[in-house]
Amino acid sequence: METLWFCVIALLWLGYLFLEGFDFGVGMLLPVLGRDETGRRVLINTIGPVWDGNEVWLIVAVGATFAAFPDWYASLLSAAYLPLVLFLLALIGRGVAFEYRGKVDSARWRRAWDAVIVGGSWTAALSVGLVLSVNVFGLPLDAAGDRVGSPFAAITPETLLGAVAVAGYALVHGAVFLALKTEGDVRHRARRLALRAAPFALLPLLVLLLAVQLRFGSAWTWAASIAVALAALGAWGRLVLGREGQAFALMGVAVAATVAALFGALYPNVLPSTLDPAWSLTVAGAASSPYALTVITWVAAFGMPAVLVYQGWTYWVFRKRIGTRHIPPAHAPAGHGS
Repeated sequence: METLWFCVIALLWLGYLFLEGFDFGVGMLLPVLGRDETGRRVLINTIGPVWDGNEVWLIVAVGATFAAFPDWYASLLSAAYLPLVLFLLALIGRGVAFEYRGKVDSARWRRAWDAVIVGGSWTAALSVGLVLSVNVFGLPLDAAGDRVGSPFAAITPETLLGAVAVAGYALVHGAVFLALKTEGDVRHRARRLALRAAPFALLPLLVLLLAVQLRFGSAWTWAASIAVALAALGAWGRLVLGREGQAFALMGVAVAATVAALFGALYPNVLPSTLDPAWSLTVAGAASSPYALTVITWVAAFGMPAVLVYQGWTYWVFRKRIGTRHIPPAHAPAGHGS
């Protein structure tokens, strides 16, 4: 049961990185691909119906960690609270900006909230990459599972590499998503940007996976890491041919293989100790009681399918491409621009 929930949590992180990844990427690219107000509204409207639903995956992942592995939850969140606070502030800022940028018919007002969207998207992507890599590379934990050292113990060259890796992936994923979801000039510019940026922006991810495998890897996690490189290369090739849908799917394969490689290298630990391997938190040692795991398994068996059906329906309803011709004129000052 403990291993099952470890896999469930990995799956939840996969869903979050895949869905919120392109969400962050769109925010990062707002000033690059949105060259005027209409263009920026096109970009925001591609994620407008889904961005808040994408965050549900994070809430469920954290909640599942708390319920299934309370020691893992306590040690990680207390030890890495600085990047987590930045992460939460970035998410709050993005959410407020999406809702408020069109409430006043003022270019200065919109520019200010656009800056919050861009900054929040970069900060959130970097922070989640930092936290995930901290979880894989470990923390200076003592025998009681408490962090030893300063609040900055989570910041190391490896975890900074992880932060850049996730941000780079999100940037390319967002560009591919925009090439798939838009039409006209925005689509072509997004496709060109993805083709040019991918070899550089995805390189930190490949270096991160290499570092993880050299330290913790096994044969099958090496295979997963190789699959990431092949999927990324395949996505680039599909983009060259203008197959944005296939490229987007291959980006999903890349993030799935990344999660498999990272969590596979982590197992059977849930949070390694860099002071003494014997003090690492393990799947068996950090898990809740069998009764608690049974209860949350039944809850998940009924709750998760409902969430998947609802979110899948949302993406189906809003599946069509968006272009400047779909954007109505902004309302007057007392109205509600977007």
